[in-house]
Amino acid sequence: MAAGCGGGNGGGDGAAGDGGTEPADGAAGGETQSLTVLLPNPSALNVFNLCAAVGEGYLEEEGIEVTVEAVDGSGPVLQAMVAGQAEIGLPGPGPVLNARAEGEDIRMFYNHFAQSLFGLVVEEGSEFQSIEDLEGQTIGVGTAEGAEVSYARAILTDAGLEEDTDYEFLPVGDGGQATAAFERGDIVAYSAAISDMAIMRARGLALNEITPEEFLTFFGNGYAASGEFIEENPEVIQGFTRAMLRGNEWALENKEGTIEHCAEQNPEEGRDEELASALYDAVTPRSQPLADEPVGVFPADGWEAWQDNLVESGELDGPVEDLDSAYTNEFVEAES
Repeated sequence: MAAGCGGGNGGGDGAAGDGGTEPADGAAGGETQSLTVLLPNPSALNVFNLCAAVGEGYLEEEGIEVTVEAVDGSGPVLQAMVAGQAEIGLPGPGPVLNARAEGEDIRMFYNHFAQSLFGLVVEEGSEFQSIEDLEGQTIGVGTAEGAEVSYARAILTDAGLEEDTDYEFLPVGDGGQATAAFERGDIVAYSAAISDMAIMRARGLALNEITPEEFLTFFGNGYAASGEFIEENPEVIQGFTRAMLRGNEWALENKEGTIEHCAEQNPEEGRDEELASALYDAVTPRSQPLADEPVGVFPADGWEAWQDNLVESGELDGPVEDLDSAYTNEFVEAES
């Protein structure tokens, strides 16, 4: 994903003021705050709300300028945040809990993917059509430290399968690379982000999702910052949150304009119009809450479910201290 800035051109299908959440009075009149936002995947459509917030000028109205960069998975996102190389990141909850267990104060403040970002998929028509069928098999993942690994491990553990004994993970890359891994026979299943599913299907690979229903309710990646940054810059986090909410609302009403804004951030992704449309259709519904919760809010029981599964799978030695401190809803709720 290319670097972006907070300035917008007001392009797309609607005016910059179409979002329902208004900026703070005089937010753009003060000193500009420069932020680096680090993503675990180069897809711009994965962060459609951020693209809309940049393109429609919502971040600029908050006095925020962003440089958006992508790395390979949630692990590197968190490492860079801890090293002070990014103020805001988009990690998954599993890696965040692991980081907190190691003493790092990372807090998620906006639930970007209210529904599961991931799913376990197999080739349509293959002999592997259930989780239990994966015993003794190799399962592909995008990266060794991505949130999709925690997610798949939890599902397999729940089915009574133990890593390196009953199955193994193989990092094969995203999208097209994963398609090639299926075609070579390197893997029989893949722990796929929703965007990867859209890419693979657009490349002609017919897939079946075999994710158990109870795991589809696990929320995915969200915007996070260090506890220190949040405490020292609450007005910046509030402004960023407000811009994301406005971007989300605008993007849901302006598909073509959102795709255009995302193409400004990732031109290569935007050149394939059919794929871009499929990505938008796949990603946007998973960002909206299943229940009547406000957009962006983290459910407390969802965090408990994530922790229970990580402990059960052995990824966490035990419950983390003060689970409630892994996230905050105060900034989203302030906009309700």
